[in-house]
Amino acid sequence: MFSIASAPAKQSVSETITVLSGRLSSATLLEDRRAAILGLRSFTKEYPASVASGALRSLIGCLSKDGEDVDTVKVVLETLLMLFNPNEDSPEASEEIALWLADEFTMRQENITLLLDFLEAPDFYSRLYSLQLLQAILSARTERTEECIFTAPLGISRLVAVLDDTREAVRNEAITLLTFLTPTSNDIQKLVAFENAFDRLFNIIVADGGISEGSRTVEDCLILLANLLRLNSTNQSLFRESQFIPKISALLKKTYQPDDEEPLANWAQEQRSRNIYALLAVMRLFLATGAVGTPQNQSAFAKHGILFHALQVAFDREIELPIKAEALVTCADIIKGNPELQEGFAQLQVPSPLEVEVHEQTGEPTRIPLVYVIDGLLDLTLAVQSLAAFDIRKAACECLKAYFFNHSQVRSHFLRRAIEGHNSGADETANVLTTLLRPVMETFASDPYRHWFASCLMLHLLYENPSSKELAMGVTEGDEESGEEVVTSIQTITAHLVSGLNRGDDSRILVGYLMLLICWLFEDLDGVNDFLSEGSNIQGLITGMLQHAVTAGPIVQGLCAVLLAVVYEFSTKDSSIPRKDVQSILTKRLGREKYIDRLNSIRSHPLMRDYEVLPQRLDAGGMTEGKLPDVFFDATFVDFFKDNYSRLLRAIDRDPGEEIPVVTNGIQKGISREMVDALRAQDSEKERALQESRLQLEHLNQQLGQEQADHRRTKEASGVELGRIKQVNEALQRNHEHEMTKVKAIQERKEVDAKRGFEEQVNRLRAEQRHKEEEHRRQLDAMKRSAEVELERQRSRTEATVADLKATISRMEVDVMKANKAKTLEITAAKQEAARMVAGEEARRKEEEEKIRVLEKKFGDAEDMIEGLEKDLESKERLIEFLEKEAEGAEEKMDKLQREADGAKAELIEMMGELEGEKKKKGLQDGELKKSAGETLEKEARSAKQELSKAQDRIKEVEEEKQSTQGELDDLLMVFGDLEDKVEKYKKKLKDLGHAMSDDEEGDDEDEDSSSDGEVD
Repeated sequence: MFSIASAPAKQSVSETITVLSGRLSSATLLEDRRAAILGLRSFTKEYPASVASGALRSLIGCLSKDGEDVDTVKVVLETLLMLFNPNEDSPEASEEIALWLADEFTMRQENITLLLDFLEAPDFYSRLYSLQLLQAILSARTERTEECIFTAPLGISRLVAVLDDTREAVRNEAITLLTFLTPTSNDIQKLVAFENAFDRLFNIIVADGGISEGSRTVEDCLILLANLLRLNSTNQSLFRESQFIPKISALLKKTYQPDDEEPLANWAQEQRSRNIYALLAVMRLFLATGAVGTPQNQSAFAKHGILFHALQVAFDREIELPIKAEALVTCADIIKGNPELQEGFAQLQVPSPLEVEVHEQTGEPTRIPLVYVIDGLLDLTLAVQSLAAFDIRKAACECLKAYFFNHSQVRSHFLRRAIEGHNSGADETANVLTTLLRPVMETFASDPYRHWFASCLMLHLLYENPSSKELAMGVTEGDEESGEEVVTSIQTITAHLVSGLNRGDDSRILVGYLMLLICWLFEDLDGVNDFLSEGSNIQGLITGMLQHAVTAGPIVQGLCAVLLAVVYEFSTKDSSIPRKDVQSILTKRLGREKYIDRLNSIRSHPLMRDYEVLPQRLDAGGMTEGKLPDVFFDATFVDFFKDNYSRLLRAIDRDPGEEIPVVTNGIQKGISREMVDALRAQDSEKERALQESRLQLEHLNQQLGQEQADHRRTKEASGVELGRIKQVNEALQRNHEHEMTKVKAIQERKEVDAKRGFEEQVNRLRAEQRHKEEEHRRQLDAMKRSAEVELERQRSRTEATVADLKATISRMEVDVMKANKAKTLEITAAKQEAARMVAGEEARRKEEEEKIRVLEKKFGDAEDMIEGLEKDLESKERLIEFLEKEAEGAEEKMDKLQREADGAKAELIEMMGELEGEKKKKGLQDGELKKSAGETLEKEARSAKQELSKAQDRIKEVEEEKQSTQGELDDLLMVFGDLEDKVEKYKKKLKDLGHAMSDDEEGDDEDEDSSSDGEVD
């Protein structure tokens, strides 16, 4: 029999996924891998965790391995996308799966790069699914995905390039991905912008129909633009410099001048509004307050007409109110803080917001008249009573605030126009001042924000502007000539405030009055005095706070306490109610505890505490229910209150005698608390110093008495000691004078003796010198005469013997020439020796004179020392001994000088003897005396030479005769010997006169005969 075959065992889901995962990782054929992927895809929606844990890495690897196969890539990307978006009712569905998948992709840079590579593929699904997958990864792990895309090669460039794709689905996914990629990273924003993203986005907007007819894609493009421009000055500068602002202007212009006037469907109208709102939001990114590029952006917006177009949008009746409000806020941002634009803003015109559009019989609507923008904004702010228009009214109010923000001239002009309109008596519903000074009318009772907006505008006109405060305070109500009471504007507004407290008016009206008065009276002493001139104002405020606490509410009560604090803080003693009385009223009627409690309550109130984070606009639900928005405070007032809260809290504890100084227009009013504190500190310091001085004075008086007693005792002892010292001094002085007399006498005697001795010696030497000079002169004269006689005799003898010399002239000529040459050398040597001896004697004489001068100088020094002895009593004895020694030394020097003179004289005699001995050894010698020994001797020597020359001439004359004989030659030699004797005599005479002779000259005279020696002696 045959048995029926049993059915195969049924596999579980986990086993199937495991098998498919294994097949995907191990299959070698593309078809097998694709079949495995399709099998896994069928389980992805229901079992994402199992598929991801078993096959995720294989799927990612398949993208790399089979990236060129479009069908395989499409299936893999679909499977991965399903893993990120499983069925919500899946048992394995969990948010952690998406995180795990994103981690797997972002842990390796090449995984993100792989997805970016698919963006360059032309296949539709490869691009679309890659963008969607990148978006899913970015949503799960934002920071890591941003980093991977930023660092990937050409990652940003490839993403931005997808914006040029003509397929809307791909392009829109790229816009969405870039929108999620660019909100926070400035670096990515810059890279996207520099890839020409601005131009590509504007092309998409225009291609999609622009702002008025564009779809959600236009809104997404504007959101991406906002991401690229938000808080990024670099991209804003690139946008401005690349001339994209005119494109914004063109887009904005078409919002209120559409090309197609056909009515739009509701969904299209709603999308149009969203597009306009997004465009305005992009524009406001360029106008951040305080940003570096804001002034340039403001000027560029005004230059290209954006300010004008935004105003037209704001006053276009076809545009929804929220869009119009945003347009007005944009206008406010454009002109705020820009004086040039603020001044030109008032010249613009807009359609009147109060005129009703009427259709003529032809069916064409009448043209709405134009009004100046300031009037139009005032009409919107103060004259429109619709609750639905609150946002646009507040935006119009903000635009007016921006108009006179930090511009004193515009403020003054606006305020003067309001005052003129109010004083003219015309019924100006949109006049800020008229609205505040007239009581709340029943017509506007249902619109509390009319007075609130008027108060806010007036607050901004007066805030920190003393000139505007003074101008507004000059506005009065009542005709004094008609007997009416004249009431100032401060008193009028205060009266309306007190009346409103009593009537229980809406808190917003009262808050507006209170904010205005607080900022007006702060640091305005004249305004506070005006406020206090009406005595019932303080009482009315306190009564309203206490008796109408329920109707007033904590905000009004707190602001009333703030106003009272400001009034007391800046009141003076000259106020109608003095400062001291104001404090008394506050402490008695209100009490310090209630005062502090009211201030704390307003500070901690949510509307005040959380003002910066609360939306200051109409709530959609409240508008449906007809409920007024919770808008009570102005932003400027909130900043003012928070800055001065601690000061106002302490105001009630300050001394009434201390006035607060306020500088207004360069003039200080009030008394400076710092000055008072400084004066008090100085007073206490001086008082303390005075007490210390008194104690010191008593102590010094005691010391003075003690010192005086000590002084008396010391004085008496000093007197006795002084007397003794005087006696000793007188005795010393007498002894000193006696000793000095003796010293002077001795010194004078020694000086006289020394001078006398020197004078005698000098006179003796001078007499000897004169005697020798006279004797020398006589001898020279005698020698001259003798030489002349002898020469004459020799001439006669020579003439007689010339004939005899002719025979031997030839032989003697040579001998004569040799003798002449030797004689010339000897004469030159004699001259030099004589000059040396004369110079030596002259030097000795000068040395003696120098010694005399030195000695005289020493005597002068001794006299100076004697004078010093008179001044110094203690060293008198030592100086006397010193002078005695000096005197003895002088005597010794005198003796030594005398001995040196005697020695010099003996030396001279010895030298003369040596000179005579030398003359005996030498032969024929001729010399000349030195010029200083006498010009006469030199003349005789020259005469001798001349005679010799004449003799030689004569010898030459008789050469022709040749009759010279030996006898005549001997006679000639004898003549030469006689001449030599005469020269020797001259030398001896020179020695007698004191002229020294050299050793050579003395040696030459040793051969002289004894007769010459006797003659010298």
